[in-house]
This record gives sequence, C-alpha cells and structure tokens, in this order.
Amino acid sequence: MSASAAAVPQPRSKPRAFLRLVMIEHSVFALPFAYIAALTAMFQLDKDIHWGTLLLVTVAMVGLRTFAMAANRIIDREIDARNPRTAGRELVTGAVSVKSAWTGAAVALVVFLGAAALLNPLCLVLAPVAVVPMVVYPYGKRFTNFPHAILGIAQAIGPIGAWLAVTGSWSWDAVILGLAVGIWIGGFDLIFACQDVRADRAHGVLSFPARFGIPAALWGARVCHLVTTGLLVWFGLATEAGLFYWIGMVIVAVAFVYEHRVVRPHDLSRLNRAFFSVNGFIGIALFACALLDLLVRGLTP
Repeated sequence: MSASAAAVPQPRSKPRAFLRLVMIEHSVFALPFAYIAALTAMFQLDKDIHWGTLLLVTVAMVGLRTFAMAANRIIDREIDARNPRTAGRELVTGAVSVKSAWTGAAVALVVFLGAAALLNPLCLVLAPVAVVPMVVYPYGKRFTNFPHAILGIAQAIGPIGAWLAVTGSWSWDAVILGLAVGIWIGGFDLIFACQDVRADRAHGVLSFPARFGIPAALWGARVCHLVTTGLLVWFGLATEAGLFYWIGMVIVAVAFVYEHRVVRPHDLSRLNRAFFSVNGFIGIALFACALLDLLVRGLTP
C-alpha cells in the first residue's frame, strides 16, 4: 500500500465505507437545482408543494447519483491506483470490495428506477436514458479530451427530470435550468481536473487540462460559469422570478468571481475551497433565495 493510501483513515463499517466511496455529501451540488425545478413546476401547476413528489424526487436523485459515483469508482479503480491523489480511495485500499461496490450500485439503481416508476409513466420511460451518461462518463477520459462535457450532460438531467416528475410533460424552462447546471458542473470539473494534470499525462488519461494546459482549463471554466450565469438569468426571466431570486443571482455571480480569484494557474493550493466550499454554497444559496421567492409569490407549503 502506498504512503498516501495508508495515511487516509478508513471507515470501520462497510456501509460507512460505501458512503465514503460515493461521497454522498456531494449531493449538495445538484440536488438544490432539482428542488428549484420541482418547486417552480409546482408553483406553475397549482401553487402547492406536493411533498410526496418532492420526496420521490429526492430519492430518485440520490439513488441515481449514488449509482453513478459507485460505477465511476469501480470503472476508474485502476486509474485511481496510479494517481497519488486518489490512491487512498476505498476500492484501491480494499476498504470496499468490488463486489460490495457493485451491490451498492445495483441497489441504488433499483431505488432510482423504483422512484421513477412511482412518479409517473414518462419518468419511468426516460429513466434508462438518464443512466446512460452516468456510465459513459468514467469511460470518457479514455477516448476524449472533453470528459467534463459528458459529466455536464449527466448533471443536466437532474432539473429536467425533477420538472417532469411534477408535471409529467416536457418543459423548455427546465431545459434552460438543466443546461445551466450541466455547464456549471462541467466548468468546475475543469478546475478540479487541474490538480491531476501531471498524473494524467504520465498515465495517458485524457482531460482538457492535460491536453491544453491549466491556464486554458481555468479560462474554459470562466467561460462556462459566465454562460451558466446567463442561463440562470434566462431561467429567471422565463419563469417570471421575483426579487429574491435576483438577489440569489447576485450572490451566485459574486461567488463565481471569488471562485476564479482563488484558483490561479501556478497556485492550486485553494482549489478544494473553490471546488467544495464555493460550489456547494452556490447551490444552497440560490435554492434558498428561489424558495423564498416562490413562497413570497404564493407557493403554499
């Protein structure tokens, strides 16, 4: 076992090790936007919060994300073993067996499909489509320099699916929000991938930063987040959002500026702050403001 792997404390219980494997706490990135989509759809539908539907949306989102992360870790375990940053991951160290990981992934997939079936027929029909990019993404770094785009497509599904869960019908407003989320997450994945440039180049792993360099990746992330801001503004206009949503947009814009000031091409020491803290804050802050806006405008709990 490598020194870096040995230095990582391993959870004693198998369930805890699996939760660590799939980084369940990272649901904070996409889940708030699924809630924004679902609650906005409820507001447009009858201005009532349908708690049962919201619960099923939560179960579906967490189930699909858990499956995606488990599959990612399984597929990437050999790559992870060669990268000092990821050599302490549970499948590399043996804290979680491949069999256990596949079992957890299968259970999560069944939970996702079950929640989709309980929502409405359209969600169930489209559920397998949502699974495809989740499996393709970890393979992306083997055949394209743009695996971040595949991740963006996978994440864009969340808000669209949440809207479908409420209405059972297609909405271009949901697509706007989905694109905003996908481009946002694809952008900060560009930032995150910068820390693996040396290992990726050494082992033939493909990524935008490994191919074009860290400065280009950071500029790409800035463009992505500028586009994200524009799409979130478009969503607000399309759904006739009120004052508190726009206050949330100001907070998001300031957070984006801060994120791109703390990460520099030759100084990635604050990358984790940009990736985890700032992006987690963005989702929660915009959701809180959007929820308050909907409540003020008449959404009934």
